[in-house]
Amino acid sequence: MTGLATEDTLIRNASDVETFARQCFLGSPGDHVGIELEFLVFDRTAPARQVPVARIAGALPPLPGGSLVTFEPGGQLELSGPPGSLPGAIALLAADVNAVRRALRDAGLALGGVGLDPLRPARRQLRLPRYEVMARFLGTPYGSLMMCSTASIQVNLDLGDRPAARWERAHLLGPVLVAAFANSPLSEGRPCGWMSGRQAVWERLDRTRTAAVPASGDPGAAWADYLLDARLMAVRESAGNGDGAEPYRPVLDGSTFRDRLASSEHPPTLADLTYHATTLFPPVRPRGWLEIRYLDAQHPASWPVCAAVTHALVMDDRAADAALAAAGPCAGMWSAAARHGLSEPRLRRAAGACFRAALSALPRLGAGPALVCEVAAFADRHVTPGRAPAADLLDLARGPGGRLPDWLAEEGRI
Repeated sequence: MTGLATEDTLIRNASDVETFARQCFLGSPGDHVGIELEFLVFDRTAPARQVPVARIAGALPPLPGGSLVTFEPGGQLELSGPPGSLPGAIALLAADVNAVRRALRDAGLALGGVGLDPLRPARRQLRLPRYEVMARFLGTPYGSLMMCSTASIQVNLDLGDRPAARWERAHLLGPVLVAAFANSPLSEGRPCGWMSGRQAVWERLDRTRTAAVPASGDPGAAWADYLLDARLMAVRESAGNGDGAEPYRPVLDGSTFRDRLASSEHPPTLADLTYHATTLFPPVRPRGWLEIRYLDAQHPASWPVCAAVTHALVMDDRAADAALAAAGPCAGMWSAAARHGLSEPRLRRAAGACFRAALSALPRLGAGPALVCEVAAFADRHVTPGRAPAADLLDLARGPGGRLPDWLAEEGRI
């Protein structure tokens, strides 16, 4: 098969899957970035109370930057900013975040800049068919936690004219960036034993769909193998049930997409393969651009640092060379980064070098002095002393007076 034409095109063999996989690396040769921010939302008078989606939606203002507003299953608010140059994308999304913060504050609500809900148990609010299938497949407790209690920053990057290089960089730098921006050490008011508890949740889900794709060698072939060997979450029924819902049913027997290809019954179509790809959640996912998915949500005022550093280290060749040289000893340390953050000496040293490389690159990428200063201040506060943002949250939880609820209600102003 030389190309995949329509949704009804049959996927007959592994070669067809590889064709699809390689198309995921055929994107823009530019240097644009798109940023998606997820936030937990808290009631300022009662932070331990769940906030209904309808209350959040009703309080949202018009957004001057043009971000798309969506909600995750547990009521997490997601703002997806328009893609553009680094300074342009940050400016538009920052305008929207500031508008949302003001409006929610007036409504008695606050954005929580943390990667895992530190107070409330997981409770699903949205009952869309996709979420019903996902909940059955992933199970409890970790499926529920992932769907309802986690929040992240997703940085989407153009593939450029050397997609394999950016793909490899995004993976090799991953553990260092996970450690530097670890910001989810609490669950139900107590330390969970990880600096990035959000990442720990992902590690406890089906590893055929959450482990990293091999980053070296041929990325198209690696992604094809990943698609083939991941377990099926759902298959499409021959017809819907008449209520407009997606005609999918969960697959709970452990079979993979490769297994389905080998079966003569109901050969999959391009639509089936496309849907299957959307149910896979590796730390970096190709979709005609790179989705970098491994970053904890940050404070509503400090997320630009996370986006800027990630963009600089993947997109700027000089910064990437320096960062990769420093990050080499940390390759594959995903679990250690999530558990220890910057208290792990190798990750701390590598993070220092990576931030220095990013700071030198940001002016070349059009970043203004204010953003560069924000990155430098983050490095001074967190990277140099080896204290990821999670360390501040642990201090609040362990300190006297129960300050964590007040911190959440005031968006970290105490």
